[in-house]
Amino acid sequence: MKSKSNLLAFLLCAGITAFSFSQTPTKTDVNKDIDVVRVYEQVVQEGYGTPFIYKNLANAYYFKSEYKKALIWFEKLFAAEKNTDPEIAQRYKQTLKAVKANKTSGAVVKI
Repeated sequence: MKSKSNLLAFLLCAGITAFSFSQTPTKTDVNKDIDVVRVYEQVVQEGYGTPFIYKNLANAYYFKSEYKKALIWFEKLFAAEKNTDPEIAQRYKQTLKAVKANKTSGAVVKI
């Protein structure tokens, strides 16, 4: 008799748990289709550029291997504030090296 009541309690708990998990709504990411780079560039065009935005734009283009564009934003960042981040300085140096290599090799870089 005790095993039947334990089995009934187990099945009841399992049923409640399964029902509660099936009722959770799925969350959709509404920001997945937004291109942050385009938004930041539009903000800068409207005259609201900040060092935070310049840094994010420079990093975004750096990681996309678009070094000419990254160089522009790194220079705006350094004009706006003094750099204290060694990672940013290293990325800037690598960007300068990549742009210089592209100029000397005669490679055509699309902007």
